[in-house]
Amino acid sequence: MLQLGLIGSPLGHSLSPWLHSNFLEQTGLKGEYQLMEIKPENFSGEISTLKDREMNGFNVTVPFKREIIPFLDSIDDRASHLGAVNTVVVQDGKWRGYNTDGDGYLESVRAVYPDIISSAERVLIIGSGGAARGIAFSLSGLSLKIDITNRTPSRAEELLSDLPEAVRGRVLTLNEAALALDEYDWVIQTTSVGMAPKPEEIPIDVKKVKEDALFSDIVYRPLETRFLLEAKRKGARVHYGHLMLLYQAAYSFALWTNEEVLPASLITEMESKLEG
Repeated sequence: MLQLGLIGSPLGHSLSPWLHSNFLEQTGLKGEYQLMEIKPENFSGEISTLKDREMNGFNVTVPFKREIIPFLDSIDDRASHLGAVNTVVVQDGKWRGYNTDGDGYLESVRAVYPDIISSAERVLIIGSGGAARGIAFSLSGLSLKIDITNRTPSRAEELLSDLPEAVRGRVLTLNEAALALDEYDWVIQTTSVGMAPKPEEIPIDVKKVKEDALFSDIVYRPLETRFLLEAKRKGARVHYGHLMLLYQAAYSFALWTNEEVLPASLITEMESKLEG
């Protein structure tokens, strides 16, 4: 029986057990997915204990995506370059780290708006943290230019300089980005701004929107952030944060089991859960 789980702190009302229980049912595999909350001050000791358990794999969430790396036996190139791991595969007692965030995000967009993958020429990423980095590197395989805006321009400069030269655009202040929003085919909000319990917040003023542009937000509580609501009112197409969560989970499951699942079949029920 597969032994899977999630480590992080706090874990709260994580949807991961529900997601992976559905994936197990889809594939006919037997297993369980446990939440394993670890206090940051106990991390080293708890991880050493976890090494002694017969796990097949586990997910890693905040604040341990970097902290887990010294405990791994190996790490794939993407996760190494990002400096963050969200999935660990255990094989023959060895731990190997991966990062499925960026590819999960890209696949979730492809599933709903396949045209944007091939047609987008200019993309704006709001934020420069771990999620922004993962998404930016996944986008760097497409034929487009990536601009980045962030409250701290130096962090945006650092992320942009790490991307392949062919996709590097420019760094903008939040005000500059707001004034230039109608220049972008695809705008991706990667910060925690607008997340419950402060859903009234918005990371950037949405005053101008390009026709048929796609606005995306990785926040999924609330399901529709103020950022997406304002963009939709201006005529943009919108992409919701829970889809990234769903598709990156499917990538993790495939790494553990070599089985493909059908994430789209869970979207409606997932939305119902998030809406309460």
